[in-house]
Amino acid sequence: MTNTTTAPASGYRDLPRLMSLMTGDEKHGPAATSTLDALWVLYDRVLRVTPETADAPVRDRFLLSKGHGPTAYYAVLAARGFIDEGVLTGFGSYDSPLGHHPDRMLVTGVEIGSGSLGHGLPLAVGNVLGLRAQGLREPRVWVLTGDAELDEGSNHEAIAYAGPAGLDQLHTVVIDNASATYGRPGGIAERFATAGWSVDSVDGRDHEALYAAFTAPHPGRPRAVVARVAPKH
Repeated sequence: MTNTTTAPASGYRDLPRLMSLMTGDEKHGPAATSTLDALWVLYDRVLRVTPETADAPVRDRFLLSKGHGPTAYYAVLAARGFIDEGVLTGFGSYDSPLGHHPDRMLVTGVEIGSGSLGHGLPLAVGNVLGLRAQGLREPRVWVLTGDAELDEGSNHEAIAYAGPAGLDQLHTVVIDNASATYGRPGGIAERFATAGWSVDSVDGRDHEALYAAFTAPHPGRPRAVVARVAPKH
């Protein structure tokens, strides 16, 4: 895995600079920046995981299902001390640990290899079930998806299962940048609510609104937060 540092390297204001260190056709800048604020609030104020506890059984787990254009994710990991800033410039190169999709075997803090859209939420459901089987009820599992990912049938099954199963350790952040192909009656939030989830829809650039939605109580139900964004170009 990549080397870790012992303290956060920088703050939110430095994220654009960190992202600028990564270049290439596979950067997918607008798609990446649509996730930036939600990722920052999670890692800065919500997730109970640090570089030192990245392998601890009681850590919170974060799964990046929206694995295309992970430069925002890498920038946040660097800012929080999980990876060294120096590796960012090699993004996507042959000998770099930072691939065009994250690899859990190469990057400290990455929980799954992602990029194939639609599999992160089912994996998160399985993660919660695995934690419960081990008697671990404190760790929370977070998964970040894109609105277009919800077109995948695997996500429909995960949503339909998690609500009735009462998987309250499960949290989903849906980045809604209006890129989905298919519409849904009532919108994305209603889809989760109908399946028994606790749901909120907020401005995906508003850090206080994101934090409030991420930390709202939801006993006995999984939690979904729909973060509405317009991509930054």
